[in-house]
This record gives sequence, structure tokens and C-alpha cells, in this order.
Amino acid sequence: MIQSWWKDAIIYAVDVERFHDGNGDGVGDFKGLTSKLHYIADLGVTCIWLLPFYPSTEEDNGYAITDYFRIDSRFGLFEDFLDFVHRAGEYGIRVIIDLVVHHTSDQHPWFQAARYNEKSRYRDYYVWAHHPPPVAPGEGTIFPGEEDTVWTYDEVARAFYHHRFYHFEPGLNQANPDVRDEIMRIMDFWLSFGIAGFRVDAAAHLLENPLATPSEAEEIPDILRQMYKRATTFKPDVLMLGEVDESPQELEKFFDGSRLNMMFNFLLDNYLILALAEERAEPIQRGLTLLPQAPSNGQWANFLRNLDEADLERLKPEELQAVFRAFAPEENMRIYGRGLRRRLAPMLGGDEQRLKMAFSLLFAMPGAPLIVYGDEIGMGEDLSQPGRNAVRSPMQWDGSDNGGFSTQKKLAQPVIRDGPFGFTRVNVEEQLNRPDSLLSFIRRLTKLRRLHKEIQSGAYAILGCKSEHVLALHYKSEDTPLIVLHNLKGEKAKVEIDLPLDVGPLSSLFGDGGPDFSNGRLRLELEPYGIRWLGRAK
Repeated sequence: MIQSWWKDAIIYAVDVERFHDGNGDGVGDFKGLTSKLHYIADLGVTCIWLLPFYPSTEEDNGYAITDYFRIDSRFGLFEDFLDFVHRAGEYGIRVIIDLVVHHTSDQHPWFQAARYNEKSRYRDYYVWAHHPPPVAPGEGTIFPGEEDTVWTYDEVARAFYHHRFYHFEPGLNQANPDVRDEIMRIMDFWLSFGIAGFRVDAAAHLLENPLATPSEAEEIPDILRQMYKRATTFKPDVLMLGEVDESPQELEKFFDGSRLNMMFNFLLDNYLILALAEERAEPIQRGLTLLPQAPSNGQWANFLRNLDEADLERLKPEELQAVFRAFAPEENMRIYGRGLRRRLAPMLGGDEQRLKMAFSLLFAMPGAPLIVYGDEIGMGEDLSQPGRNAVRSPMQWDGSDNGGFSTQKKLAQPVIRDGPFGFTRVNVEEQLNRPDSLLSFIRRLTKLRRLHKEIQSGAYAILGCKSEHVLALHYKSEDTPLIVLHNLKGEKAKVEIDLPLDVGPLSSLFGDGGPDFSNGRLRLELEPYGIRWLGRAK
């Protein structure tokens, strides 16, 4: 039987360039990351997702790739990567990497050959047009305000090439069998070195072809199905984690059990952020109701923030404005008209109890939780940085110069020095020494979550509790019933719940105070932003 290890994984997102500098040159690297594996293991993480580490033009945070088969020399040698994967395995941590095959850099040898020679075999690796067709609704640029079009004219090729992302990231032609063969070769290469799977970048856009008619599009082989079949043939327990930010109706076609076995839960994240902004439980209840059921071989990856903007385009316009008022009152905190370029801690005002509640809420959602490096200590953002880089500051390890990230003066990106989120105030060392810190809380939370695997199954019920500010979830299990309550309001909340008949008295597993059970009814009072996990001790 294939082990679906990812179903109860705890995922940690790492940007190698900004995590830890192992050789003192101001850039994070694999030696630095390897030296911190004990910290990641102690956090309770079971899977590390690495952002791109390939040679690139250093644009778009490494997503403009020039070579799929090497390590960027700034991050070390290939042997350093292999040592990292091996050492992570010794800690029981699997490693997945970014698979960026929707586009390449315009400096990639394939594109350079394509633009200089119309008869080159690489010409059809990309989508070209002498007279680009009108852009269909919903197929415009991903970066409004930064890019004006999805067709850019190339003076050398004397034709327009297609790109959904930046103009320096020409889109690959997935309809070309040779391109699909290249993708399979890339996957085979990295799987052969022991990685556990891929985070499939721009997975939803891999199925697009701007020049194909609807009938032609139907005849193009489904690249995601081919990728999934190839990866699972090579490694039966491989993780294929897809970036698919689409409507609930569209999500189902990506999550049918034959394309991806995990997807980022962008839909639920929209409603989690709305709930935190409004301090009401209803948006989360709505998001859970709208969410398609994961297939038997699949799982949702839940998150509060990632290393891009918090994209909120699933919300209604008035809901988006409510989030902006609460979490992004200043224009430079917003991006693309649809998202936030802020870290979680400053969004929640640096309130440690509110942050603890938010992370407990994340870990109580059906699926696998994902944490972005630095969020476990409540790092802030740097709004002086351009675009998405605001949320990609170097990791803050201690109160020494550069926050312990590097001994070099010139860094890949400046550390946050000043204000309430500067490295002298917010760092790993300080929180390791404080039992009530956010970091200590999350370490306890990961242990609790790993004990209660019933959450990953998704068999839950939303319980009425007579408070619009409290979310109450009942995870159904034959031998270990679990009830989890969160008060999203900064005021005390009294809770009364009529329990299902099969749930007897439960004790407090996590959170302050004990419950009162009588005549099948649960009564308790939650503190402001209070938490309560109720069950039977394991």
C-alpha cells in the first residue's frame, strides 16, 4: 500500500537565499540551511518546501530560470544540496522543490535559440504570433500595474511571444511533445536525487494555450496528468503540490485524483483572512462549505501567508475592502489591487495571543498546515522593498548584527533592523528562551497536531455555539472525538454547545481552563482570542 505521508505533513517554506548564510558572503546557502536543520526538526516540521534555487537572472525571486539541472552557484555546490537532502532525511524531514515549467527566463538557451532562428527546434518551445489574438477574459497578465500585456514583441524574432507572467518569462508551449519530454526529463533528474516531490508552479496555467481553438485545446494531451503519471511511476509516494488559485468550480478539475495529490488552499485562505479581519467565524464556515472534497489520494495544504502577496481575489469587492481597512490601510501595503504584501504578525498588530490563536486555527483546519519561514517567530515585513520582496526579509536568528543571518555587511536583502519587528526584538534565540513565546507555542502545537491525525481526514462538523465570534469544529473519530474552539474576537466569549450523542465528557488538551459538561451540553468561557482543544488524552 502506498504511504500517503503528505496527508498529515507539516510543511515549512524556505527561501534558501534568505534563510542562513553558511560561508559569510551575504547570501543564504545550502550549508547554512543544513546547519539549521535541528531547528526545523525541533519545530515539528516533516516536509520542507524549497523555493527556486536554480541558476536564474535573479528576477522574480528566482522564478526566471536559465538552467533546470544545476544549483545557482551563490547557494553552493550540488554536493551541498545532496548533503542537505540526506541530512534532512536523517531528521525524518522530506524535501520538495519548486518545479517551474510554465515559463523560462528570456535568457534561457532555449529561448535564445528560438528567437534567433525561426527554423530552430526550440522555436516551437514557446508560443509565437505575428498578429496576437485578442486576450480572452480571465487570461490577462498576472501582474496588473507591472505588465500591460501578455504579448511582447521581440525585435530579433520579429514576432510576439506569449507570457502570463513577466515579459522576461516567456511561456512554454505545453502543446509541443518535445516540451513535455523536457519536463519529464527535469522531473526524473531531481527525483533521482532523493527529493520527495514538487511544488508545481502556476499549475492552473499549464493547461492554457492562447492560440488553440476550443476543439484544438481538447485534443492537446493533459500535461498535469502526464506529469503525475510519470512522477508516481518513478516514486509511488511522490507529492505533487499544485499552485491553483481558481474558483471552487474550477478547482475540482485539478483535484480529480489523477493530476495533483495536494493543492494550496487559496480559497480557504481568503476566508481565513476575512474572518481574522472581521473577527467573525462565519467566513471560515462559508469557506469550508465551498471547498471541494479532496480525492481519496489527495490533501489540501492550508496556510495563512505565503511568500507572494496574500491574493484575495475570491472575496467580494466589499469583503476585500474590509480586509484592506483592517490589514492594509496604507496603499503601499497593497499590491495588484487584489492582495496584501504584509507578513502575518504586523497584520495582527503584533498581538502575540492573537497570533497564537491564528496559528491554532490554521492547525485545526482539515488538511496539512504550511508555515512560511519566520512566521513562527512573528517576523514583520519591509515595505521599503519592491513588490513581493516586502515579505521576504532574511531570517532573524538572534540579536547580533544582521540578526545572525550573515557576518557579511552587504546582504542579499537587508534585514529588518528597526521598529517592533526588528531583529533585536524578534528573533529565534529570544523566543527559545521564553516558554510563553510564539515559537514555543507553535512547537507545542505541532506536537498536538501530529497526535491528532483525525484532522487530516477532513471528517468534521461545524457546531453551533451561540457566538458569532467563535468557530467550533468537531472532528469525528470512533475512539478519539476532538472539539476545537477559537475565539476570533479580542473580548471574552461565553460558549454553549449541544454535543452530539456519541461525544462524552472531554478534557482540555490545549488552551486555558477546563470545560463544564452537563446533560449533553458543553459550557465554557474563552479568553480574548482564546483557544480550546478538547478531547481524550493520548
